[in-house]
Amino acid sequence: MIVVFEKEYLQELYVQGKTTNRKYWFQPQIVAKFVKVVNLMKQQENVMGLRKYGSLHYEKLQGDKEGTASVRINDQYRIEFTETVEEGNTVATICSITELSNHYQ
Repeated sequence: MIVVFEKEYLQELYVQGKTTNRKYWFQPQIVAKFVKVVNLMKQQENVMGLRKYGSLHYEKLQGDKEGTASVRINDQYRIEFTETVEEGNTVATICSITELSNHYQ
């Protein structure tokens, strides 16, 4: 699977382990798990490969987030992404890291 970052801070978190924008600072263990999950996503041929990892809780979102899927970083955070297929390759465009405490508001 090809992983693309929609926002610059997400790429900074993945590459550098931190971001220059204080609004998007996360605890080091969250960033480490984010990198680990993104690497796992890159290893998969398509999103169906994510289903074999029960701890990720892969799901397609509904409601106002229709068309977006997510995997869990931990009990509190998840990665939201859109799925497309380009030239036979699945492309996951990571949209955000969302705090689950805000999920149902």
